[in-house]
Amino acid sequence: MYRIIFIAGLILTSGLCFSEESNSQQKDRELQIFSQVLDKVRAGYVDVPSDNQLQEKSIEDLLSNLDPHSTYLDKDEYQQLQGKTSGNAGGLGIDISLKNQVVQVVTTLDNSPARQAGIQSGDQIIDINYQTIEGMDLKQVTAELRGKQGSEIILGIARPGDSERIEFTLERELAPKSSVRSQMLEQGIGYIRIAVFQTETSEEFKSAINQLQDEGPLQGLVLDLRNNPGGLMPISVEVADTLIDQGLLLYTEGRLPEANKQYYATYGDLTNGAPIAVLINGGSASASEIVAGALQDQERATIIGTQSFGKGSVQSIMPLGDGRAIKLTTAHYLTPSGRFIHGQGIEPDIIVEATKPKTGGNDNQITQAIISLKQS
Repeated sequence: MYRIIFIAGLILTSGLCFSEESNSQQKDRELQIFSQVLDKVRAGYVDVPSDNQLQEKSIEDLLSNLDPHSTYLDKDEYQQLQGKTSGNAGGLGIDISLKNQVVQVVTTLDNSPARQAGIQSGDQIIDINYQTIEGMDLKQVTAELRGKQGSEIILGIARPGDSERIEFTLERELAPKSSVRSQMLEQGIGYIRIAVFQTETSEEFKSAINQLQDEGPLQGLVLDLRNNPGGLMPISVEVADTLIDQGLLLYTEGRLPEANKQYYATYGDLTNGAPIAVLINGGSASASEIVAGALQDQERATIIGTQSFGKGSVQSIMPLGDGRAIKLTTAHYLTPSGRFIHGQGIEPDIIVEATKPKTGGNDNQITQAIISLKQS
């Protein structure tokens, strides 16, 4: 009996070793093929490509085939991400995604050239300066949209439900430094708008709450996250923590040990328990969904509006040691109740489709938020 078990164990062990060896041999063969392809391109391509060009393109294609959010960052792009550029590069305040070879507008930022021109969530970019973008990846399109501050750009847009091409002439501008604005909607009801989650957003948010409270007791707060494309995940956690006294805010799951984390609220609620209504729509993504999801699951706020975008992945910046880096999706995040919202979004507690506001008045989603707060 023992001899049979021992022999079976040897067979199983040798099978595992054979499997590991087979996998290793297969990887070696794939690397050899890749090396052969590079050699043939170097030797026979009609134009002489540089090794650097071949390597960068290979890395770009590798990452872009993983998901839309993983990408290669050259030296200029990495410096720009770190905020080390000279500051003369302008943009349109537009957040885009690539799906099924279609470049779609996720959202436009507050007071941006794109928002002021009338570009909408769901619009599809089909040409830039009359040049088709067919075949371009997301990185190439983004590079075309950026340019010198004050320079003009012409976008050709296809809008679902409209058969005609729509043309927009825009002037590139620097992004606004502040991402938070606030006001009192009526006595006791405050309003805070967060356009994007950047480094200073959490402190600006806390300051906005304090300023509202200086005007009188805060009996309710409308937090507007509509068309907020996200930004820095840790900052969104800090914003949620400002409004939640205790409990889980979110957790992340990935293959790397450091990608598996749980984020809990620290003691204290800056609003002293005032009821909250959060506004979201299809342009609310990523970090804004973290805040909405945490407040909804902890029953701290009523979510009003339309379903959010549904980006539940986390990207990490990994320097390559020579001024370049990669941005790689390393984890997915889940809301406190374990909801995986990637590709699905957050469903509001009260669904309210947006309508154009009357001149000088609140839009219908803000109006519903005020009603909900008064009934709390």
